[in-house]
Amino acid sequence: MSVLFTFPGQGSQRTGMLHVLPEHTETQRTLEQATEILQCDPLQLDTPAALSASQSVQLCLLIAGVAMTRVFAAYGVHADMVAGLSIGAYPAAVAAGSLSYEDALHLVALRGRIMDARYPAGYGMTAIVGLDRMQLEPLIARVHADGMPVYLANLNARRQLVVSGSEEGMRAVVQLAIAAGASKAERLAVRVPSHCPLFDEEASIMQQAFSDIEVRRPLLTYLSGSTARAMYDPAQIAGDLACNLTRQVHWHDTMQLAWERGARLAVEMPSNTVLTGLAQSIFGEGRAIACEGSRLETLLTLIAREQKAL
Repeated sequence: MSVLFTFPGQGSQRTGMLHVLPEHTETQRTLEQATEILQCDPLQLDTPAALSASQSVQLCLLIAGVAMTRVFAAYGVHADMVAGLSIGAYPAAVAAGSLSYEDALHLVALRGRIMDARYPAGYGMTAIVGLDRMQLEPLIARVHADGMPVYLANLNARRQLVVSGSEEGMRAVVQLAIAAGASKAERLAVRVPSHCPLFDEEASIMQQAFSDIEVRRPLLTYLSGSTARAMYDPAQIAGDLACNLTRQVHWHDTMQLAWERGARLAVEMPSNTVLTGLAQSIFGEGRAIACEGSRLETLLTLIAREQKAL
């Protein structure tokens, strides 16, 4: 049996998320490296005011994911495979040994900055529960227009989808979705329209940034949340990271792939428990658990037990 580490995306952030990481030398080392690279105190990035910016959110998720992975490694436990949703792909790539933490900090800072600059207001993402893709896509097509763009962005579960685009476009799709039988619609804590063509230009900027970055063959299985495929080729992983801000997220299929490849324990890195909830239906005969709300000793025991079963 195998252990999967999952790394959440934007919308999973919490105020104070870096302040509640495990008290450990690896946590401190991770924060100190971020201070050196970013030239600011990372513990100032998780305030309510700071988290209004995508750059701060994305950096917090990177720092938290890397710190937690390093703490686990200090106790001798590691993942067999990793998967990250959106920005979560960056700490996943660091955990896999494909990308250095220092390079990831530079890249994520750039990613968040250019996303904020392109769409400072009037755009975002909304989750719609209760309709499948075949039901929702025609509704999106009825609304989408040049002046009111809206796209299907995330396929998180069969009946938990996310649309991305203008506020007006999302509201119109939600109205149609509720009328068509959707049970819930929730505006996510994301101020930019990720995972759609609205960020094509920014994806090109990220591709250029990766031209100066060394991406290595992973030391474990790297699962792409965009393609729901295992990737080992460094050039493929670089392209996946650079362009995932404009590509759809196929998270349900990614979790299904992890299960088919033998993962039986899915451990969600900080913060929040969103990915754990999404994994429950697939890992029904295994286990999905989040770092948030769990004792470190419990997590270490579960991971070690799973890997001893190999």
